[in-house]
Amino acid sequence: MSKRYQQSEKLLERALKTIPLGSQTFSKSKTQYPWGVSPYFIARGEGSHVWDVDGNEYIDFVNALAAITLGYNDPDVTNAVKAQLEDGTIFSLPHELEIEVAEKIVEMVPCAEMVRFGKNGSDVTAGAIRVARAYTKRDHVAVCGYHGWQDWYIGSTARNLGVPKSTRDLTHVFTYNDIDSLNKIFKEYTDQVAAVIMEPMNTTEPLDGFLGKVKELTHKNCAVFIFDETITGFRYANGGAQEYFGVTPDLATFGKGLANGYPVSAVAGRADIMRLMEEIFFSFTFGGETLSLAAAFATMTKLQKNPVIKTVWDQGKKVVDGVNALIKRCGLQDVLSTSGKPCWSFLIFKDTDIYSQYELKTLFLQEVFARGILTIGSHNMTYAHSDSDISRLLEVYDEVFAIIKEVLVKRNLNELLQTKPLVPLFKIR
Repeated sequence: MSKRYQQSEKLLERALKTIPLGSQTFSKSKTQYPWGVSPYFIARGEGSHVWDVDGNEYIDFVNALAAITLGYNDPDVTNAVKAQLEDGTIFSLPHELEIEVAEKIVEMVPCAEMVRFGKNGSDVTAGAIRVARAYTKRDHVAVCGYHGWQDWYIGSTARNLGVPKSTRDLTHVFTYNDIDSLNKIFKEYTDQVAAVIMEPMNTTEPLDGFLGKVKELTHKNCAVFIFDETITGFRYANGGAQEYFGVTPDLATFGKGLANGYPVSAVAGRADIMRLMEEIFFSFTFGGETLSLAAAFATMTKLQKNPVIKTVWDQGKKVVDGVNALIKRCGLQDVLSTSGKPCWSFLIFKDTDIYSQYELKTLFLQEVFARGILTIGSHNMTYAHSDSDISRLLEVYDEVFAIIKEVLVKRNLNELLQTKPLVPLFKIR
């Protein structure tokens, strides 16, 4: 048992007795954090920093898988939640906050005419697909990106255990920036595709008007066009990636940054489609839970009043430019690269002739965690990330990139790696 992460490892051993994987979220589990060199439990967060249960402090660039956009314990959000807590969290009838937050989303998001709430991104992507199927009276769906754990989507991935084949057969994957791959689905399932759902962007830029082409092809085939903006919403722009790229979908789904980490999600879009929500079944006991709605209203209000998005992009650009400069200076262009947008960027590892990307990434994680940086290979920027945070990130990367370079020259990774390398389990981006 490692001294630095002793309490984390004790808690993980305890958790594994009652919780599969020891975590409620796959991306927070031991599958992503190598044993012996990783923290497993966080005790608290403030701004851009978090502290694990062993008392180690980190500058956080994971930020609850991009759910935190303003920073941990943002005072405006916290105060709004505290005030609502005095009145109650859930009632026997709806609360006015449901209207206020829906109106705020309609005000900010180009496609939004009507809104329904869920708690997780998976709730609303599943709701969007159900209402699209009801609207078109069709069953098949074309997907691109990650859209949650529900059967209709996850059945199309390697994590399809437990999903009936009949359900898997209704979902078809197309390739980002390859319009022909989507056209093939429409040709093979003529007049059977209910919806095209996609992340407008994750790691790769849309090329040659790709998003507009997808919309045009989808409408040509009388299907519903859906943007999954669970991450890009309230991060790329106040109105999401649809505002940033100037392409308006029929429906869009939101979560993550909608409430700066509080559990609420939304499906929004054209009124003629959304009114079918009155006919399909899309209903949650906690769909109108007021603490999360108060957090959402405070978050969106702050987005409108403060330069949140501009700051996130500006600070993120400093990260990307700095990381790219370090990669070049260390001569690691064949091994490392960056992708994505500055507000949500990725550090990409590549296989070498002797080491896999997973071996190198494991060494990278081991070393950055030890130096007080929390990342799993992405930089999910927040309004709270300061220049000193970024300077420290680049300082740590400079040290760790030098270690990686030395390992590639001396071929001595096994001497430095204090744990077993991560293994590829479920790659979605």
